[in-house]
Parts: sequence; C-alpha cells; structure tokens
Amino acid sequence: MYKAVRGTQDILPQDAPYWRHLETTIHELCARYGYHRLEPPLFEETSLFVRGVGEATDIVEKEMYSFTDRGGRELTLRPEFTAGVMRGYIEHNMHTWPRPVKLYSVGPAFRYEAPQAGRYRQFHQVNVEAIGEQDPAVDLEIMSVAWDLYEALGSKGLSFQLNSTGCPACRPVYIKHLVAYYEQHRDEICKECKRRLQRNPLRVLDCKVETCQPIIEGAPRMREHLCGECAKHFETLLGYLDLLGRSYTLNHRLVRGLDYYTKTVFEVWAEEGLGAQNAVCGGGRYDGLIEELGGPPTPGVGFAAGLERIILAMKAQGTAVPELVAPQLLVAHRGTEAKTRAVTLTSELRTAGIGALLAFGQRSLRSQMKQANRANVRFTLILGEDELAAGEVTVRDMAAGEQQRVSLAEIEDWLKRRL
Repeated sequence: MYKAVRGTQDILPQDAPYWRHLETTIHELCARYGYHRLEPPLFEETSLFVRGVGEATDIVEKEMYSFTDRGGRELTLRPEFTAGVMRGYIEHNMHTWPRPVKLYSVGPAFRYEAPQAGRYRQFHQVNVEAIGEQDPAVDLEIMSVAWDLYEALGSKGLSFQLNSTGCPACRPVYIKHLVAYYEQHRDEICKECKRRLQRNPLRVLDCKVETCQPIIEGAPRMREHLCGECAKHFETLLGYLDLLGRSYTLNHRLVRGLDYYTKTVFEVWAEEGLGAQNAVCGGGRYDGLIEELGGPPTPGVGFAAGLERIILAMKAQGTAVPELVAPQLLVAHRGTEAKTRAVTLTSELRTAGIGALLAFGQRSLRSQMKQANRANVRFTLILGEDELAAGEVTVRDMAAGEQQRVSLAEIEDWLKRRL
C-alpha cells in the first residue's frame, strides 16, 4: 500500500479550517502593512541558492533537493524564499519601484532533514520582505508584522531575541577575534565546531552540544566590535522597540543559519507547552544579498515562519478558528423526472451563490433525508411528481421539522432571505 513519502503529510479536511484561518490572517495582515504578494517558482537554478544562501550553510551542504533536468540544467526545489524573491526583484527591475518594495510569499518549500513535530521535508512558509531602505524603522516594521501575526493567532508570552551580526566592514574584524578565541579552546570544542571554524565561523555560536556551551558563553560579543554605523543602527532599533513596549532579549549567540544576514538578526519567541518559551520564527537584514546575486547595491530585511508549526501551536493552545462555509441545503427527489429537475435546480442555486448539495442515485426519500441530517443542512428541498405539476418545491426546515411549499420561480429569493 502506498503511503505519503517520509517527511511529507496530507493536509486533511479536518485541518482545512486552520489553514484557511491562518492564510486569511496572513493576507489581511500583510495588506494592512502595505505588502504585496509575490510567488517565485517552486524550483530555481541551483547556483542561485548556493550563491545566495551560502555554500558553507547546512541548507546547501546537506538539505537541498537538487536534480538535473532533461536540458542538462542544475535545478533545486526551493529550500527557502528569499533568494528567489531577490532574483525576481532583480529580473523585474523592481529597483525602479517606490521604496521600500514590500513583498510577501506563502507556499511550500523543501529541505532534506530529519522529520519531527511541525518540521517536514515538504513544509510551508510565509515570507515577508522590505527591500530598498536601511532605516531601522523598516527593521521594526518587519519585526512588528511577525509579532502581530503570532498575536493575532493567539500566541502568548511574545518576545524578541535580538542581535547584530555587523556588516562587511566590521564583521571580518570580529570573526578574527572569534577564531583566535576558539583556537585557544580547540581541544574542548566538538568536531562540528572545528569544521565550522574553518568554513563558517559565526555558526560556532549556534552549537547545541553541551560541552561547547561554556566556550560559547565566554566568546567575544559581536556588539562590542560593531562599527559606528552598525552600532547606531542597532541602538536606534532598540529605542524603537522600547518606544512600542516590545519585550526583547539581547542574545550574542543569535547569528541565524544563512550567510546573507547583516546587521539585525532576530527571532520571535512564544510560550509553548507549559509556559516554556521557544523560537517560532526568525529573520533579519541582508543588505548585500541583491548585489551578491548580480543586482545593484540594495538593502533589505525580512522574516520567514513555518505554517505547520503555527498550526501545531494553535491546536495546542486551543485557538478557535472559523468553520468553513458549508452548503446549507440539499435537493432531494422522487422519480426520474424529478431527478432531472433537481439537477437543474441545484445548478441554478449554485450559480446564484447559494451552496447546495444534490442527492445522488435513486435512493428512497427516507435515505435522502438521512443524508441531509448527516450533512447538517438547514433546509431540504424535495421534488416529486406533485411538486413538478404545481411548479413548486417542498422545503423542509430540518431543525424545526416543519415543511411548506414554495414556488420554484421564487425559491431563490426565498432562500436568500433566510440563509
């Protein structure tokens, strides 16, 4: 028997209300902030992600779904959105648009990693980007979109984890200090940190191995090595967060996993389970990414959040979501001629914007009424020889158990007044 491939899942009908509510909230929130939807393709040239995400990142080294197509092109299913959005920004000359260019995307992405609760190999993300402005107020706006999204979905105990990773002017100086410090502790760090020290030194700060924790705690802080511009940018952002009363914690370990980040990096933390806090989304600034991909020097900032994890949290905290609108009536019939008229009546009602179910087959009226009960409809419309001869339909109110005749010519208006 076939089953869903490991790391993928079926989104079942009973989960559809959560997905609809989440996606509706995303679209309404982004519209409120003035963001416009851009959907990049599911696959891009592999080199786009190698160059944009970073050759020494876990995504590029271990997690990408890459293949060669029949034309000999090296392609990759998107592991994240930002590189593709930036490619679209460059390709469509969005640098000529009013700045900042504010975009968001919602859809599936793909990474080969160990599946766990809320993390799949095919997963869904919302991605929000503001491109073309270096103003710390834009960082604040992006962070506020993320905060408002989780608040609107019922998350509790929201706070930011925040750091600055500097810029090309000050980051290399910091990395020299970091590497020199770690070289003094080479015999104490894990094998992976030794590898990262050569290929992507900032990632040593993100290590989860227990024996590396004291080394990380004693490591130099990036904030102490920021250039004047980066320090001013960060202090201004902190002032804005204080102004809005947004809770935050400075976290020198926060570097994020992608090479393109500069200056601001952040995570949103929320209460999960029994009051414990965990990161639920993250993002930051990437002022050099568009230039790295062949475009003009252009600053940018954004975040991404996984939809599966959001829905898990919504379920865990008992968030109420609106039920999907279902048909409120069923058209039943007795006899072949009545069945034919039931088919056309159902079509007419749907065309008029009234959700309707049609009883299929030639089952007894009693069986059709049971179907109406299972479907939890408000009215059942019954057509038989007598109704056809009179040009009417019998309408049964399923809750009240009462029924009456209504003219077929008037049934549409009659229903619209009551539904």
